[in-house]
Amino acid sequence: MQIKSAEFVISNSEVSKCPSDNIPEYAFIGRSNVGKSSLINMITGRNKLAKTSGTPGKTQLINHFKINKNWFLVDLPGYGYARVSKTTKKEFQSFITDYFKQRRALICTFVLIDSRHSPQKIDVAFMEFLAENEIPFAIIFTKTDKLKPKAIAQNIAKYEAEMLKDKFEYFPKYFTSSSTNKNGKEEILNFINSINKDFNSGSL
Repeated sequence: MQIKSAEFVISNSEVSKCPSDNIPEYAFIGRSNVGKSSLINMITGRNKLAKTSGTPGKTQLINHFKINKNWFLVDLPGYGYARVSKTTKKEFQSFITDYFKQRRALICTFVLIDSRHSPQKIDVAFMEFLAENEIPFAIIFTKTDKLKPKAIAQNIAKYEAEMLKDKFEYFPKYFTSSSTNKNGKEEILNFINSINKDFNSGSL
C-alpha cells in the first residue's frame, strides 16, 4: 500500500465525538515510550504526523488521522508510565476503555511492545483485556534496530510462552519494526490493505 494522503481529523476524549465515516479504523497503543509516534510517522511517511517527545505520555487524547481518504489511523494514549497526575491516568483508563468497548468502526488494534524487554505484566494484561472483549489485535515489536535478531527472537518467544501459558489459545499475528531503518513498514501496510479489501468487498 502506498500512502498518498494523511490528514489529521480530530482529537477528543469522548467516543461519541469520534468520526462517523463508515470506513475501517486501526488503533495504535502501547506503553508510554514504546516508540508509537515514531512508528506512526514511519509507516505513513510523514515526519510530524504524530507528535514525538522525549517525555513519555505525550499523547493524551484519541487522535484520528484519515489515511488515503479511506481508512482511519487512531493514535491512542499510552498505558503505563507517564508523567501525569493520578486523576489524568484514571481519565485515560476510562475513555480508552470506552473507546475499545464502544467503537464499532475499529477493525484491528496494534499493540506496540518494546522488543528489547522480556514480557511485561502490563502488556500481557492489556492484551488479555482485548481478548476478553473480543477485540481483534496484532502485536508490533518496536525498536528492533537496538538488538541482534537472536535476542529479538528470544524475547518474542518469551511473550509467546507467557501468553499461551494461561489465557490465550494461540499467539496473535505479530510484526517486527524499527522506525530508524523502516523495518516492518511494508508488512504492516500490506496487512492493513488486505483487511481493507475484505471490508470493501463486504467480507467483514
